[in-house]
Formats: sequence, C-alpha cells, structure tokens
Amino acid sequence: MKHVTSTSLISRRTMLKATGAVGTVAAFGTALSAPPAAAAGSTYAHPGLLHTTTDLTRMAAKVKAGAEPYTAGYARLTANRHAQSGWTPNPQATITRGGSGQNYAILYNDIHAAYQNALRHHVSGDAAHADTAVAILNAWSAKLTALAGNADRFLAAGLYGYQFANAAELVRDHPDFELDRFKEMLSGVFAPLSDSFLVQHNGAVVSNYWTNWDLAAMACVLATGIFCDDKAQVGRAVDYFKHGEGLGSIRNAIPVVHDDGLAEWLEAGRDQGHALLGVGLMGTFCEMAWNQGIDLYGYDDNRFLKGAQYVAKWSMGGEVPFTANTRAKGAVNGWSGSETVAGAAGVDPGMTRPIWAMIANHYTKRRGLSASYLTRIAAKSGPEGGGGDYGPNSGGYDQLGFGTVAFTRDRSTTSASPSATTSGAASDPRPQTDASASASASTSTSTSPASGKDLAATGSTDAVAWSATAGLTAVAGGLLLLRRRDKARRGTAE
Repeated sequence: MKHVTSTSLISRRTMLKATGAVGTVAAFGTALSAPPAAAAGSTYAHPGLLHTTTDLTRMAAKVKAGAEPYTAGYARLTANRHAQSGWTPNPQATITRGGSGQNYAILYNDIHAAYQNALRHHVSGDAAHADTAVAILNAWSAKLTALAGNADRFLAAGLYGYQFANAAELVRDHPDFELDRFKEMLSGVFAPLSDSFLVQHNGAVVSNYWTNWDLAAMACVLATGIFCDDKAQVGRAVDYFKHGEGLGSIRNAIPVVHDDGLAEWLEAGRDQGHALLGVGLMGTFCEMAWNQGIDLYGYDDNRFLKGAQYVAKWSMGGEVPFTANTRAKGAVNGWSGSETVAGAAGVDPGMTRPIWAMIANHYTKRRGLSASYLTRIAAKSGPEGGGGDYGPNSGGYDQLGFGTVAFTRDRSTTSASPSATTSGAASDPRPQTDASASASASTSTSTSPASGKDLAATGSTDAVAWSATAGLTAVAGGLLLLRRRDKARRGTAE
C-alpha cells in the first residue's frame, strides 16, 4: 500500500457565499446529452432533479419493449412493499432523529413509498400510483412543522429533504398535489437546517463532521432550491461543492489525485458504509445539477470520476493508496481534539448500496469515458433496488435507488455539453478542463472528544443504521482537512 506525506491543517470558518450566478457552462466536446429546457414561467426545468421528462420516457419505453436490464430493474421496484398503491401515510408534526423520542423511521418509510409509487406511475402509466404518492406528500405537508433531536437532526434535514423534493418533483403537475404548501414545508422545515449546517457546522470546528454530513446538507439545499425555483439557494449549494470549507466540498472530500487516475475518498479511512454513502450523495448532487445545465460531474478534471473509481476498486477488495492524515475536532472556542488515520479501512466486498448505476452510466454512456471499476461494480450491484431492499435500518434508506431502471442509458452520440438553458442555472464563470481519466488492512489512532458533547455525535451511535447490509468490517479513523485553495479565495482560474 502506498503512503503519502501526512498533512494536518486547520481551516478557518467562512460564511457560505450567496451566488445565484447565471450563465452558460463551457462545452467540452465529448459525447454529452443536453439537459431539458425550462417550462414556460419556470426558473428551472421540471421535472429536473434526478429524473427529467426524457429519462422518464426512456424508462417507460424500455420496460414496455421488454428490454434488459430495464425489466429486471423495474421488477425490483414492483416487488418492493413501498411501491404498492394504497400505502397509508403516518404524518407527524415533529420528526426526531438522535436522542430520545426518535420517530424518523416513520418519515423515511413514507418518503420512499411516495417516491417509489411516483416512479412506478411514470413507468407503468397507472394513475393509482400517482394518486398514492400525492396522498402521502399532501399528508406530510399538512402536518410536519419541525425536525428535532441531537446533531443527527441535521442528517434528517439533509437526507429526507433531498428525497422529499425528488418524490414531489415526479408529481408536481398532478392536479391534486398541494404544490405551494409542499414548497413551504421544504423551505421552512428542511432547507434552513441544511443551510445552517453548511455555515455553522452545529457550532463545531469545520472539520469535526465527516464528509457525508456536508453532502447530505448540500443535496438538500440544491434539491429544495431547484424544486422551489430559488436561484440564490442553488447558487449557494453549487459554490459550496466547489469551494466550501467543510469536508463535503469536492477537494476536501477527494483530497489526493494519484498518477494512476484514482483519487482518494476521505471517508475511506473511516469505514466502507459511510464512504459508499458519501459517493452516492455526491453522485446525487452532480446528477441533479446536471439536469439543470450545471456540469459538476466533470468539474476539476473529472475529480469525482477519479474518486468514485477509487471507492469502487477498494469496495471490491482492491488495494488502493492512502494518505496518512489528521483532522481537527471539537467546538469553536470550546473543547478540542484530533483524529489520525494511517490507511484505508477494511471492506466487505459483499456490501453494496444502490449508487453505482447512475454514476457509471453518466461517465461511460453520456460522456464516453473509460471507467472500468465503475462498470464492474455497477454490474455486480445490479439490478439495483431501493428503500426497503437493503435492510430495515436507516442506512438502507439513504439513497432512493432503482438506478438500473432509472439510469441505464444508451451511449450518447450527441456532442453537446450541458448548457444553462434555464435562467436560474448557476455556473462557474471560470475556465474548466475536462479530460478522460484512466482507470486502472489498515490501522488508525484517535483522540476521543470530551464525553457528553452533542456536536460530536457524528453517527457513531447509529453505526448499524449507516450500513446497507450486514457483515461490514470497519476501522474507525480520521480524515484530512485541506485548506481552502488560495486560487479559489482570490477568484482566479483553476
């Protein structure tokens, strides 16, 4: 295993920039698919989160024609208990995640039932499934007013906020859907917590929380911003992806790029379950942005491709390089500590999450790039299921899933980059490069934070819930916090 020089840096806190930039994303000349145009009177293209009209039409046509692997993927959807029409929702006024009185399982089960019924409607044309999804979403927007709990309430806001928005996006034109009320719920209950987390990190030093915490919040801010046609909110999310101080921004989540075309994923030093969660969340973020004309998949010379390839190889039992590193922990002007990790954690090659079809199909089919590890792990993980297919705990509901039916696509023959066809598409005015990436037992030490500190609750007490399957071999570790790039601070080209 290759080791690189250890690094320990403390980053200062900065406020999240409100951008809302408008522009056109640069063309790269590779085989790309253009995003949909916005509907008249709308800031953003709708539907335009994880699925566009073109995507939904493709799914329906392929399943109707009996084409594989679409039919196998659709069979997983129809077999899921959440995808049955007539699902009865159980809305609550307050959802609690973390601490006493937890009831968040009620929420994620209902969200996945709404999403699965809505997706099933678009594939089958059966109105009963659309009606069921609308009934679930309307019931929650009529009752939910607060998210509560310890630090884990921020995870609830991030994960369930982006999922709720995606479920609702699929039925936003249904005549019975209470669109304005649902927007109010997203804007008043979910988005503020996620926005707050990205700015303040629950009062902790910026590196206290692992990569997936930021990514969950980023996904919520982006998804709810698009759903609610909020340009400033979308701009904040995109800017954070590129330049954020926390561990979820792309150069902090993927700090080291190696000559072999692989790039280290921060949470590979922690455990496999959280690393898979993070890759899935970053892929979700990139896909939602892509569908609004913002290319983050290709940002910084396809950095995400290199990081996803790394995690795919590692998750299949391959040897990967790792940079020994230390990250700071603690509260601002309060207790402090640090964590050090020397190598990538152990893995269970049988562990999987429904995250790979979306990422592999983007790079190999939309972009025509080589991604051998992504191709292999996507094939191994298919046909992908969704919530309810990967265990009963919350980790099995962190992704919406069903990527085999939803994201399998033919290779693109169109040479066009995603353009900002919507007036609210936030793009980076600085030049970008886009080049093909080649594909080609650990120990850790830590200093535990002071006991009883709520802000240190980084999911360790919910380890089972983060695992999509049983049998995870994990080694707790720490991760590197990289300083914000001087070039980014000065606003120079990258």
